[in-house]
Amino acid sequence: MGLNIEQIEALLLVAAVVAMLARRVRLPYTVGLVLAGAGLALIPHVREIPLTKTLIFNVLLPPLIFEAAIQIPWTELRKEIGVVTLLATLGVLLSAILVATGLKFSTRWSWPTVILLGVLLSATDPVSVIATFKEIGIKGRLRLLVESESLFNDGTVAVLFMVVLAALGGVHITVAGVCISFLYTSFGGILYGGLFTLFVMLLTHHAEDHLIEITFTTVAAYGSFMLAEHFHSSGVFAAMTAGLIFGNTGNNGILTEKGRDAVISFWEYVAFIANSLIFLLIGMRLPHYAFAHYWIPIIYTIILVILGRALAVYGCSAIASFTRSRVSYTNQHILVWGGLRGALALALVLGLSPDIPQRGDIIVVTFAVVAFSIIVQGITIGPLLQMMNRNEESK
Repeated sequence: MGLNIEQIEALLLVAAVVAMLARRVRLPYTVGLVLAGAGLALIPHVREIPLTKTLIFNVLLPPLIFEAAIQIPWTELRKEIGVVTLLATLGVLLSAILVATGLKFSTRWSWPTVILLGVLLSATDPVSVIATFKEIGIKGRLRLLVESESLFNDGTVAVLFMVVLAALGGVHITVAGVCISFLYTSFGGILYGGLFTLFVMLLTHHAEDHLIEITFTTVAAYGSFMLAEHFHSSGVFAAMTAGLIFGNTGNNGILTEKGRDAVISFWEYVAFIANSLIFLLIGMRLPHYAFAHYWIPIIYTIILVILGRALAVYGCSAIASFTRSRVSYTNQHILVWGGLRGALALALVLGLSPDIPQRGDIIVVTFAVVAFSIIVQGITIGPLLQMMNRNEESK
């Protein structure tokens, strides 16, 4: 992973201090972490800590997905599954097409490069979105929509990303093949996650010690993720399914009363640690990139990513307006600006093979967009929500 105990200890100390200071100055915690990480990287003799796909994807992402899903009520999610699925499929495709096409004509980069960037940046990131919306206290339907979509759209991005890489490698791609791959990745992740979690729950049902119950949920979170990834399905869908099952059946005798409270508290703490490490390490990587040399394509990409998000949200919401899942204009605006990018995009881009054309350009631009998303959108989403609420109240 590239991290040792001493480094983790130091990062957690920084995270705890940043958390206290950020609350006092009313700065979003995630923004404070990124800025603190960038500051640490500028200090002489501070050892560089590598941020890798393995660390993000296999170590830090599963607990964050599980913790988010364990607190989502299935009865509420079921009501919104239509609009969430629409945003996570058609919305992602619309965004990717707009970003890729816009970059092709504004930067003159090759089609493989702009298509990869379009796919990488088309999905909102569950880590950034969930952390930010929890911090500013968004609840109710809006939070459910944002968190659920950020979890679901991983499946679409995973398939699109694999399709693009396969095409770059010379593999013949067909529409039928893409559809089959999408269905297998998505429903395969749900199936593997569900089966593994049910097996773990059979064992959990016989446990009466809350520490054992916590251990079983840990096994479910990581085990479901790794099982799905082993069979080339979506680990995020698997961990999400595990969280949904435990979160919505824990009150039915699967977990003891003490165990349920302990499980929720434990996973909140684990999510705090994982978020702290991710955003600190993102910040520590930023000073290593020469963003000034890429400022024109970076500006183009940021604008196109926002426009792509707007097209996805407003377009899909227009379709949903003909159903019972109509999304209010206020929520649509928050969905657009609250569609943050973060660890998921970085995990995918850091995993690109060295022989990918313009790999260095893709990494730099992706890091720049992620930094803008976390810092600028992260700081302004709270005031935007307050302004929207005041406008609603004044009507």
